[in-house]
Amino acid sequence: MRYEFQIAARYLLTRHKTRSVSVTTAFTGLGVAIGVAALCVVISVMNGFEANLRERVLHLTPPVEVTSIAGPIADYEVLAQRINRVPGVAGSVPFLNSQAMLSARHGISGVLVRAVQPDNPVALSELKKSMRVVSGSVASLTQNYPPAADDGGRPMIGALLMGGALALRLKVSTGDRLRVISPILSADREQLRVRVGNVIVGALFSSGVSFVDRSLVIMNLRAAQDFFGRGQKADGIQVYLDDLSQTSRVTRRLQNELSYPYVVRNWTELNQAYAAGFAMLKLVYSLVLMVLIGVAAFNLVATLIMTGMEKRKDMAILMTMGASARAVRLIFFFNAALLGGIGTLSGLGLGLFGAWALGRYHFIRIPEEIYGTSTVPVVVAPLEFLLVAAAALALCLMASVYPARRASRRLPVEVMRRD
Repeated sequence: MRYEFQIAARYLLTRHKTRSVSVTTAFTGLGVAIGVAALCVVISVMNGFEANLRERVLHLTPPVEVTSIAGPIADYEVLAQRINRVPGVAGSVPFLNSQAMLSARHGISGVLVRAVQPDNPVALSELKKSMRVVSGSVASLTQNYPPAADDGGRPMIGALLMGGALALRLKVSTGDRLRVISPILSADREQLRVRVGNVIVGALFSSGVSFVDRSLVIMNLRAAQDFFGRGQKADGIQVYLDDLSQTSRVTRRLQNELSYPYVVRNWTELNQAYAAGFAMLKLVYSLVLMVLIGVAAFNLVATLIMTGMEKRKDMAILMTMGASARAVRLIFFFNAALLGGIGTLSGLGLGLFGAWALGRYHFIRIPEEIYGTSTVPVVVAPLEFLLVAAAALALCLMASVYPARRASRRLPVEVMRRD
């Protein structure tokens, strides 16, 4: 073990002659620990909110989406088979999007219609994962319903799934009949007419996303194609993955597999504003708290200067015995490294405990209708904790440069003469 390190450890661990030096040293280490702990907890919370946001975004958009610049896709079943053969793809679901109005006895509301194949096992699995069925059954989408005597000759489209918030607005429940109204363009796209049909509320769901629960309804793809006049066509293919972290890689594989006129986009491209905004927010919070660590770390400057003034005789004696200026600088370097290391390790422990306690006991409550969760989400990322520790240590070592150079430039003769 180097003697410079032994001397630095002795200076750090022994009581100083001047009490203010000991107090300053303790508070410097405590400041580094608090800054590191705060940054670790904030990063864990931001990671939790990012994961929560990603989950909420995936309620609205699939991990990967394949569309055509030529318009609706006619051979979507063949295209889905090609997509399913790509490595990393768990399955695919043709979909159709449209807009309509739902009219009930006590209310009316515009809705976004998402039509899928309810007999597709992947579609069924994703529906169950993305929403909780409050009443009714998803299987109602596959059932046939006879028209009622008072339907006025309007066609019976079938069942649909709607959010509980939308059902509350329309004052309907499972089994109630609604009227769906949609504008339909003629084949030559020059005339606009209104098509009206009847639907039954097959199930009510809760997705945890207020926009989805208020505005989205889910229908059978075949029934929606007939009602909206789309023929045997779909708007695109939703692609689901074995591993969400491989989104970019699978997107590239699909782009290589599918040629013109197909377009492959993933959820990060479809929601760039959300992703970029959250990344910016996370960066700003990290920089602000890194400044806090920097303030605590640069308190080392004052601490090491005071230590150098107190130990100037010791340094002079060391240099008289043959120690070089480099050795004196190393003593201060090791002193800063030890103090910063103790503060950083303590901060990591406090941060890990704080993140664990926050995720375990949920003592902070937030509005569920806004954030999609009633408690603060926490996701601990070990790599980010290590990066925080490395940054804190780097700042502590930078703070030792000036005091070390100042102490190493004192001549032993001048120190002895003044004291």
